[in-house]
Amino acid sequence: MSRLLFSVALLPIFSLCSAQVTGDWFGTLQVQGVQLRLVLHISDSDEGLVTTLDSPDQAAFGIAVAKTTFSDSKLSLDLVNLGAQFEGELKQDSLAGFWLQAGRQFPLQFGRKAKKVSKLKRPQEPSPPFPYQEEEVRFENIGADLYLSGTLTLPTGSNKPPVAILISGSGPQDRDESIAGHKPFLVLADHLTRQGLAVLRYDDRGTAQSTGNHATATTADFATDVESAIQYLRTRKDIDIHKIGLIGHSEGGIIAPMVAARSNEVAFMVLLASTGVSGKELSLQQAQSLRTFEVPDEDAFMAFNERAIDIAASQEDLKVIREKLSKHYNSVRPAMSAMMPEGTDLDAFIRQQVLQMTTPWSRFFYNYNPAEELAKISACPVLSLNGTKDLQVLADVNQGAIKLALKKAGNKDVTIKKVENLNHLFQECETGTMSEYGQIEQTFAPQALRMISDWIQSKTQ
Repeated sequence: MSRLLFSVALLPIFSLCSAQVTGDWFGTLQVQGVQLRLVLHISDSDEGLVTTLDSPDQAAFGIAVAKTTFSDSKLSLDLVNLGAQFEGELKQDSLAGFWLQAGRQFPLQFGRKAKKVSKLKRPQEPSPPFPYQEEEVRFENIGADLYLSGTLTLPTGSNKPPVAILISGSGPQDRDESIAGHKPFLVLADHLTRQGLAVLRYDDRGTAQSTGNHATATTADFATDVESAIQYLRTRKDIDIHKIGLIGHSEGGIIAPMVAARSNEVAFMVLLASTGVSGKELSLQQAQSLRTFEVPDEDAFMAFNERAIDIAASQEDLKVIREKLSKHYNSVRPAMSAMMPEGTDLDAFIRQQVLQMTTPWSRFFYNYNPAEELAKISACPVLSLNGTKDLQVLADVNQGAIKLALKKAGNKDVTIKKVENLNHLFQECETGTMSEYGQIEQTFAPQALRMISDWIQSKTQ
């Protein structure tokens, strides 16, 4: 009886502690030269605290937080689907801490009141009225039991135009592929439609207005979404169903060959900053090209990363893999402490790295080589473009692999070009670094837009 009374007595205290952190919290993340508004919605449930995240500037709402922990005024949020984590401390009416993502740490403070964010200059973003038709569409991926919402733009005065499906890069993306304050797919779709091409762009599964779960999906799953888009377009009477093409950016350039290799319904394919090597090889390249800190021993650093990827990509039980990864990272704690910014919570950082590397998407990506699918595409015309200052997908290595794979397929209609001074987003740039993306006013270099539209017109006339 005394134990029962003691437990009941504790309940109001626990509820009071939870109440301090529940509700809406507003913050602004400074990343890649851009201010991104973030909103946390924290509530109580029978299973404990539950959180969702909004990113209004990226048109992403209701992003599920996998795990919410609040104890001793410390709040921890695991956003496995974003490969991110927030670690903060409750101090009166603020949550002050750090946002951890992609191996980097950013200071972040949430408050109870929303803050205004200065509007960025994006001169290429079109605004209505448009000289073409714009239609909200929704189509089903029956096999995955989800619906995808998007926008179909149709040129006026054109009888059954060719149509392109835009396929976004990695991470949960909206139909405009909003990133660093830019909307590349909005600008690309607008340009192509003005040139007489219909364009379908859609929110990734589990993002914005599309249903499904992005966090549990792999690149192969996203390919089925594209196939569903093709089947939807084939039901339309106002486009040329024999001229349906794919335009994939970054990971989208991995997805497009997956679809084209097993379908005779793809009339053309454009690969933008696409990869031609395995996920493991690309990840090791990025460990060097995207690193923002110095290391005392380059060989040891790369060997450490290679071993970490090998562990994550293995076929062992997931629990065993995570235990091995944690042990692997903890074995170099002194070296990590020396390289991390002051105030970094190493335990939180390691936990976030382990979770990110062991998502279904990551484990599939490490083991997948797009060259195997490219080597099956013998008839579909292909345009591959890479910027010479792209640090995320190095042009020389990846274009060489793409060219070799398509040659192996016997494909005679291949155009591969490097575009000078463009970064991963196809912006004219100085350095190509990710931190530069948001600082550049240009969203998509006009020369790249023209190269894409001119090539598609030459293949669909």
